[in-house]
Amino acid sequence: MGLGTAGTGTGPVSVRRGVPAGAERRAAELYWDAFGRKLGPALNPPDKAVSFLADHLNADRAVCALLDGQLVGLAGYQLGGRAFTGGSASAVLRAYGHLRGLHRLLFLALFERRPDPGQLVMDGIAVAPGIRGRGVGSLLIEEVAAVAAEQDCRQIRLDVIDTNPRARALYERLGFTAVRTERTPYLRGLMGFGAVTTMRRPVEPKGTKETKGLSTP
Repeated sequence: MGLGTAGTGTGPVSVRRGVPAGAERRAAELYWDAFGRKLGPALNPPDKAVSFLADHLNADRAVCALLDGQLVGLAGYQLGGRAFTGGSASAVLRAYGHLRGLHRLLFLALFERRPDPGQLVMDGIAVAPGIRGRGVGSLLIEEVAAVAAEQDCRQIRLDVIDTNPRARALYERLGFTAVRTERTPYLRGLMGFGAVTTMRRPVEPKGTKETKGLSTP
């Protein structure tokens, strides 16, 4: 999909909220590059999967990184009952057919996560290969944290699989703490991972930084 050479510019990376109009396909490609192994049993073949994701994503449920005007990273999140990756059960059945679509819905159900009250759930972070190591992931997560604070969330929650230690290390550096690990050995052969760890980070209330150090007259 051409992601390997994307994001090789030397200019500054900017972060914005929402997927830019016209960049839905690019966003879906980035997301599939990061999570295609996990989502493959539900959405393969890849070209069809990318088209489905592009057609059903919620553009306002992501923060994006841009380099030279090109989308090079994104972090999706779930808030207010809407996640970055959309698509109803009926949409899956229309796209893949009723016979083949039913078992795909079972796989998708494995990844369904509902926020607890006061939580923002991250729906995945993806960065183009050519720009990894430049702090883009950190920028995206901090922008998600700003969204969470503005929405009066008390906590950010995410899941990380056991085969992605680099992502877990990033999350730990940015204040996330592991709270639970679910062993899934039955998924290792099918999806490539055998455990999922839930991590959480407290959200600093909006305005806290501005009011620190002020005394009452």
